[in-house]
This record gives sequence, C-alpha cells and structure tokens, in this order.
Amino acid sequence: MGGVTEQARWAGPERERGGAPRPASRRGPAVLAALMLAAFTFNTVESLPVGLLEMISKSLGVSLSAVGLLVTGYGATVAVASLPLAHVLRAVPRRHVLTGLLAALVVSGAVAASAASYWPLLAARLLAALAQALFWAVTGPVAVGLFAPGARGRVVGALSVAGSLALVLGVPAGAWLGRHCGWPVPVALTAALGLVSLVTIAGLLPTTRPEEEPAAYGARPDVRRFGTVLAAGFLSATGAFAGYTYVVTFLGDVSGFSPGAVGTLLAVFGTACLAGVSVTAALLDRFPYSALTAAVTVQAVGMLGLYAAGARPVPAVLFLVLTGGALGPVFMAAQNAMLHCAPGRTDIALAANSGSYNAGIAAGAALGGLILPLGGVRDVFLAGGLLTVGSCAALLLGAHPLSRAAAVSTG
Repeated sequence: MGGVTEQARWAGPERERGGAPRPASRRGPAVLAALMLAAFTFNTVESLPVGLLEMISKSLGVSLSAVGLLVTGYGATVAVASLPLAHVLRAVPRRHVLTGLLAALVVSGAVAASAASYWPLLAARLLAALAQALFWAVTGPVAVGLFAPGARGRVVGALSVAGSLALVLGVPAGAWLGRHCGWPVPVALTAALGLVSLVTIAGLLPTTRPEEEPAAYGARPDVRRFGTVLAAGFLSATGAFAGYTYVVTFLGDVSGFSPGAVGTLLAVFGTACLAGVSVTAALLDRFPYSALTAAVTVQAVGMLGLYAAGARPVPAVLFLVLTGGALGPVFMAAQNAMLHCAPGRTDIALAANSGSYNAGIAAGAALGGLILPLGGVRDVFLAGGLLTVGSCAALLLGAHPLSRAAAVSTG
C-alpha cells in the first residue's frame, strides 16, 4: 500500500466538534516536553525495582520474590484499571486529570522513598500504577491536539521515545544511584521529575471539556479495524513477553553467553528498542497502519530466528536486535492507530489498547512459565514467535479489501 493512499485513508483532517480545524497551540512544545518527561518518569517507576531488587530486599528484610511483586502487581494494576478509570473520568477536563495523575505520581514517589517496611512501599507502587493506567489513555489525545493534524505521528513518536528511554537510561541510572546512594534516592528523584511535569501541565495546558479536544474522536472511525488492532496488540504482547521474560536464561543456556555478556546484550536490546521507536516514529504519519504490521512482522522474525538459530552467538545477537527493535514500535504504532480508528472517544480506545497490551504482558509471562518446564526455553521462543505470526495474520486479514467488503455486506 502506498504512503499517500494510506495517509489519505487514515489521516483525515482533525476537526473540532463545530467542524473547523483547531490551530496548533503556541504552548504545545512546552506541554509536549512535560508529557514526555512524565512518560519517561512513569515508565522508569514501573521497572525501577528491577535494578534495585537486592538492595530493597536487604533493606526491608523481604524476599526477592516479594520485591518482584512490586513489578508484577504494578503491571496487573495497569492492565485491570485502564479502561474503568478512563470511563469513570471521561467527562473531567484533561488538565485536571493530568495534574491529578502527576500529583499521585509525586506522592507515590515520596511515600515509597520514605518507606521503612514493605507494605507502604507496595501501596505507593499501586498508587503510581493507578495513575499510569490512565496516563497513557489521556496523554495521546492531549498531545496531538496541541499540534497540526499532520504532525500526529511525530507527536506520538516523541512520547514513545521518551517512554523507551526509561529502559535505556532511567532504570540503569536508577540502579547506579541506588548502589552509590541507597535505593530511596532514585525513587525520590522520580517524585522530583513528576513535580516538574505537574507544575508545567498545571500552568500551561488549557482547561477544556474532553469532548472538545481536537483529537477526542477518531479521524476515521472503524469498529472492525479497532478490534483488529486490539487483538493484534494482545497477541504480539503475549508472544513478545513469553520470550522476553526468559531472555536471560535463553542467552545463557542456549546461546552460551557469559553472565557479563548477557548484561551487555540486555543493554543492546534496550538500545535497539529505542532505535526502533525512533525510526518508526518518522514513518507513522505516512504509514499509520503499515508501520504496525511491519513492526509485528519484524518481531515474529526475531523470535522465530532466536528459536531456530539462537544456539549460535552471531545469529543470536542479530535476532535479539530485531526483537528488541520491534518491541517498542508495536505498542507505539498500535496507540497511533487507535487515534485514527477509534469508533468513539480516543481516550477510551487508548485505555482499551493499554489494558489489552498489559494483559498480554501478564499472559505472556505466565505462558512462558508453563512451557519452560515442559519443553525448555527454546520452545518458549517458538510459542512466542507463533503467537506473533498470529498477530501479523490478524493485521493482514483485517486490512484486506475483500475481507472488509465481506464484513460490510454481511453486517
């Protein structure tokens, strides 16, 4: 499909409810920067315990598995709460919602940093998770609404790049600070970053009714395509995290890398994720649907390549890079597609997508855990790759003109 055709089909002019296009806000760049900082902070908060695992365990006198629940519980909360929160707060002005979410992030960081026992820390984490559950649903429509319609993909890409930096910069920097200054220091720093975003959003973002936001509704509502993207995102997330959860075991046991080399390869994986997001962001405005299909396809090639050739070091690194380079773009492109095809409010569609993707993450980790004792870690990547192939097939079938015409004639 050519870029011009796809862009024309998907990226119709964004209009206000009255029918006139809304000009880009002069405050847009500053608000976007604050939202990017918030995206980086939320994603860092979500994964920060991974880099502080042993420090928190020793400091609070709890097991490593209990500290691991700080991450698992966070993801599960995001998956379950995204859609209900978006529905309950659908009528609240986005400025009020975002300031409330960022205030929750600040309070969560302050409570967590001062926690002297496990349960206050867990409670603080769950508060941040509830805030993040709604953050990604409202941030996209707010951010793209501040700019001209033709820049939508670049704005979504900027938010995703900022979020991806958490893996490459936020978590490693937090681990370094934790080793040198104690684990509460990086946790408190996230509260400080959240405060900067809070002050900026509260001061610069206009107060408007949610339904009057320029990107409050899909540019080209399409129930069938919405369902296709939702299903494909769930399948790709399940497949990706079935493997990624056990990638350290795979690289050590199958590929034969030393523990030190595995640590370096994880950094390479995160860098590939950031690079993939950056490249895909430049293509979203021209290829809003094909970008998602391409990312899912690359993920399938990477995972199946690891299964087939991962026992050899060079192919293992190559296919690991492909898998990492697709992981971030899949979610970003799905979020961007939702802004186009949402059959109703875009914040509800984005919340559904976020919840579905996080549910896929949890399902993937569980699936990998079931397969691992039965077939080994290579079979985990085979299952993940096949699920990703299923995701790709769903996208291709959903975009096929004959299947769409048949759906219309039988509907």
